[in-house]
Parts: sequence; C-alpha cells; structure tokens
Amino acid sequence: MNSNTNNNAAAGQKDYLDKGLDTAEKKFGGAWGSNPDKNRGVNEKITDGARNMFEKATGKKVPEKFSN
Repeated sequence: MNSNTNNNAAAGQKDYLDKGLDTAEKKFGGAWGSNPDKNRGVNEKITDGARNMFEKATGKKVPEKFSN
C-alpha cells in the first residue's frame, strides 16, 4: 500500500485524539489548519507519538476511545 491509501484509510477512523488535533488545527493553524484531512499523515504521526509517550510514561495502555 502506498501512503495515500494509508492516509485515506486512517481518515475514516478518527478517534478522539485525532478529532481534537483537527479542531486545534482549524482554530489555531491558520493556513495549515484550513484542511486537516490534507494533513492526516502528519497528524497521525503526531497522535501516535503522543500515545506512545503516554504509554511509556504511565505504563498503561491508552483507552480505546483515544486509540484507533
């Protein structure tokens, strides 16, 4: 699969963390935040990193609502 296919698949599976990042981008992102779906690949890397940091810091799994 190429990255476009992965991005399209991920766009359909937005969890609370993805939706929160999209909302923050729309509000504070200026031109970058005008179309969060266009930035989905970068956003997935950001939210995956945040989930990994949470799990590493707490030793607990991220709740299902916040992880796709």
